[in-house]
Amino acid sequence: MSDYHVPVLAHECVEALNLRLGGVYVDVTFGGGGHSRLILEHAKDLDLKLFGFDQDEEARANALTDDRFTFVAANFRHLRNHLRLYGITQIDGLLADLGVSSHQFNQADRGFSYRFDADLDMRMSKTVDRSAADVVNNYDADDLQQVFGEYGEVRNARTLAHAIVEARERQPIVSIQDFLNVCDPLVRGTRPRYLAQVFQALRIEVNDEIGALTDLLAQATDLLIPDTGRLVVISYHSLEDRITKNFLKTGNAKGEMVKDFYGKIDRPYKILTKKPQLPSAEEIQRNSRARSAKLRVGLRVGE
Repeated sequence: MSDYHVPVLAHECVEALNLRLGGVYVDVTFGGGGHSRLILEHAKDLDLKLFGFDQDEEARANALTDDRFTFVAANFRHLRNHLRLYGITQIDGLLADLGVSSHQFNQADRGFSYRFDADLDMRMSKTVDRSAADVVNNYDADDLQQVFGEYGEVRNARTLAHAIVEARERQPIVSIQDFLNVCDPLVRGTRPRYLAQVFQALRIEVNDEIGALTDLLAQATDLLIPDTGRLVVISYHSLEDRITKNFLKTGNAKGEMVKDFYGKIDRPYKILTKKPQLPSAEEIQRNSRARSAKLRVGLRVGE
């Protein structure tokens, strides 16, 4: 696990899950297994079940050797179907640590980082049909502008989109360096921050991360046991955090209040974090990846 990221807000997440004897828990972003390992250590005297989901095939090498643990090589948007294969229809807690691991960023051939030259890929799983190169070479200017503006909050998203379209007319953009040749003249602010926003936007689009998160949260609401089930989500992007907040308040991504026949508002969760929990200054100093983390926790309420 050494080259995977250090788990963020780890102890806070374990406490939020409120582990209990006989419970069923899911870590839908297993990665290096940091959160899962801590869950099992914290529950060393408890007979429970823990499932670790990860769509990255390389994460399987980190599977924990504990009879209570099961690794599932799948995108968490397919959570319910895979749990059914194990006879699980309800769960006591779900943990999601969204984003990309340090391990993935540090692998040059994955194409997640502008620090290396490689194919412009960015796929979390090789089963994903399109790569980042497919996006920049095939999307029209309007769609590219939307991707960079919405997912990366890139200030000059329109200018960047048109520059990409012009560049690919001369030759396809297939490598990270090809892409940097387009981006670098357009940098606003500091280069690392600008490129981080641009690459983040592409990664989110390639892997349909927002769609996958929406699917996950909808399934979590159905799977979590009323009155005891806990939803624990760490986000690093304002859009992910807003969607999580909306689901906790209203049960849908848009945050639209739904009323029943009698006018009663459907509130699927009791929100246990009125404001998102943030990492301490000490944790950020130890682990810079934690600096943008926001933890939200909800208790599934009864019907």
